[in-house]
Amino acid sequence: MIPMVDLKAQYAEIREEIEAGFSEVLDSGQFIFGPQGQALEAEIAEFLGVPHAVSCASGTDALHLALAAAGIGPGDEVITSAFTFIATAEAIRYVGATPVFVDIDAHSFNMDLGQVEAAVTQRTRAVLPVHLFGQPVDMPELQRIAAKHELRIIEDCAQSFGAQWNGVMTGGFGLAGCFSFFPSKNLGGYGDGGLVATGSEAMAEELRVLRNHGSRERYHHHVIGYNSRLDEIQAMILRSKLRRIGSYNERRRHVARIYNERLAELPGLRTPWEDAEGYHVYHQYTILVEDRARVMAALRDADVACAIYYPVPLHRQEVFRDAYAGLSLPVTERVAQECLSLPMYPELTEEQIRTVTDAVTAATRG
Repeated sequence: MIPMVDLKAQYAEIREEIEAGFSEVLDSGQFIFGPQGQALEAEIAEFLGVPHAVSCASGTDALHLALAAAGIGPGDEVITSAFTFIATAEAIRYVGATPVFVDIDAHSFNMDLGQVEAAVTQRTRAVLPVHLFGQPVDMPELQRIAAKHELRIIEDCAQSFGAQWNGVMTGGFGLAGCFSFFPSKNLGGYGDGGLVATGSEAMAEELRVLRNHGSRERYHHHVIGYNSRLDEIQAMILRSKLRRIGSYNERRRHVARIYNERLAELPGLRTPWEDAEGYHVYHQYTILVEDRARVMAALRDADVACAIYYPVPLHRQEVFRDAYAGLSLPVTERVAQECLSLPMYPELTEEQIRTVTDAVTAATRG
């Protein structure tokens, strides 16, 4: 079976380093807010080119804490995409604000920036772009729109660690960039984890307070906070993988290039689009295919995994359905019916890629 992601293959490459790291952390007896976490934050800040990086317990928490630290709350509106994982909208609701969904661009699958400005109202306080599947949003254009309307930008970078726009890393454009270290991510731990990058010292300080029960000083609590701390073992694992993230992302791009070559010009199929100014890191390799069921069946018969991200857009989810009953997002809804993600991870071999693409080719030409 060719899986969607093979974490065992990646672990095999770094096993000795990780096992030595486990021993170091366990021998230290310090498991929360220790030297590994401090070093990880400094190293990620340097990698992203931002002044501050504040770790937390998950990518969802990163979004939640960033919105809270930005002062977004009840009565506020936040413009975002409905074609994403529910955590994006959940975090907006956690702070009492209202998600305002706009349609996506048919090429990038990211929010259609042409619709963002039309969605701004007197209650709009922020825009939350999602760099979906590792394809960065056109952030300079979004910055222009946000500046015109005095909106804060909170970037959802859960799938885009290492992605760039004109050389600037995602997470370095807005007030905050929110990352997930879920195991399957480009930079993933062996459990949950997250981080907020920011250029604002005041925001970084607020994030540190919020993630630690609202405390600046032990047993002195200044605001109602949360328990959202990254442990030392996850920090150690992430530091090991961070040293390799450039090669991991380049290998993903190499896999994507082979996929593109082998799937080019197949009837009823469109390969992923990459903007000339963006550096796509292919968290997922997602095609559009007219007869999705037929292709999925062919992959299953060839012992190849595949997945649909995301079959039900957020405005059609049960939890949001009543609130957005009259909302039509035609591109989002069409893409949800045709999108299909193929196996994508740095360790994919050319033989495995051939197996995947042969099955897709046979299904589309058959």
